[in-house]
Amino acid sequence: MKSTESTPIQDREVWANLPVEDVEQTREFYRELGFKPNEGRNGEHLASFLVVDSDFIVHFFQRDMFEQASGGNAADLTKRNEIMFTISADSKSEVDEWARKAKKAGGSLFNKPAEIQNGWYGCGFADPDGHKWNVFYNRT
Repeated sequence: MKSTESTPIQDREVWANLPVEDVEQTREFYRELGFKPNEGRNGEHLASFLVVDSDFIVHFFQRDMFEQASGGNAADLTKRNEIMFTISADSKSEVDEWARKAKKAGGSLFNKPAEIQNGWYGCGFADPDGHKWNVFYNRT
């Protein structure tokens, strides 16, 4: 008799699937930021990256493929927000470096590096399609 127990959630992978207009542009943007390509998962319509080792995977699908798979229209990120990822940093200078690299790679800053509150320092950037990321350092 087969066991009906499932694998605990902490032993699973999590994938975020996001739509993009230009997969190759997205691939280059995230490579320039130092994201690790998810080997064997990339293709003409998909740029896939491992975030913090292999515990979290971000897939960037060509918009039409994303809309087909999700059964609906993707959000217009010039008018709305969908999700914002946050990356921890080890220092203020690391936050500053993320901001510099994101801008140089073709992204935009929606929050320049600054003191935020209660010992936090951070910035916010968007990739060429408008997907948002925060980078935060806490000195406490």
